[in-house]
Amino acid sequence: MGETLLEREMEHPQEVVAERDGRRIIIMDSARWVDERNTDRDVVLPASYIGVLPARMCAVHRPRGVIGHDACVGKDGAGIAGLWYLEALGIPAATADGMTVEMGNGRDLYESGRISYVNYHAECLGVGVGMPVRQAAELLRDNELSDRSVGNKIRREIVEELPDGRRIVVTDSIVWALPEDAGRSVMVTAGHTGRSGAKFLLEADPWAFICHDGGMSKNESGIVGLRTAEEAGLAGACIDGRTAPIGDAFRGFREGLVSACNGPARERGVAIGMPVSEAAHLLLVGGR
Repeated sequence: MGETLLEREMEHPQEVVAERDGRRIIIMDSARWVDERNTDRDVVLPASYIGVLPARMCAVHRPRGVIGHDACVGKDGAGIAGLWYLEALGIPAATADGMTVEMGNGRDLYESGRISYVNYHAECLGVGVGMPVRQAAELLRDNELSDRSVGNKIRREIVEELPDGRRIVVTDSIVWALPEDAGRSVMVTAGHTGRSGAKFLLEADPWAFICHDGGMSKNESGIVGLRTAEEAGLAGACIDGRTAPIGDAFRGFREGLVSACNGPARERGVAIGMPVSEAAHLLLVGGR
């Protein structure tokens, strides 16, 4: 015989902490307790880590959103690896900082947690790092992903602009440079500065650039594009992969340090160990 609703509710305890227009925010102590009651309408807050295994437990029931514990991230990022599993399935998800919330305590997750990591879909709905979990859960409950936001993962922001129109543009890949960036923008991106990256840099022809070093890699192939750019008179530097993740230019701009730079960048004052935001400003105000 199949499990009855009463048996399931007893074995999979859930608590509704907020409801609006039939959509609910549900707290629970384990991802194991997410079930078909939560499909489509519920933002679930299981106080499990959001690795791939708990993410699978949640995803099979297709909740509206998921917020869990980051297990202080841990080795290989295992505590948050499920965020991108859920992203691939179109489910907004985030984690709470493990130093703000107890493991296995759904009530504490909801009341005390602060967001530490988000996937793209959650970010599109307004969830951000440092936000109270309660507020993040409400955003996931009350807002809808648009087809445009799901299909368009291009993030681009002008963070500084001079009167003459030169500016610093942060975007995750140099392939997303626009024609208007040629000779005008310092492009802070998060793709590698290897051989293929150099090709895209020369095609974009920005005022200057900062890309990622790809962990340097074999024969320093992650930064070989610096030399190619220098030969073309293009000033550039790299984000140290130990300080900011590849693929996320916004964290690179906020948190990254410079690991390498070419001659034209050094002439503008850029130095190894310098914050990326400072280096980008120096590249902006300096002349080619």
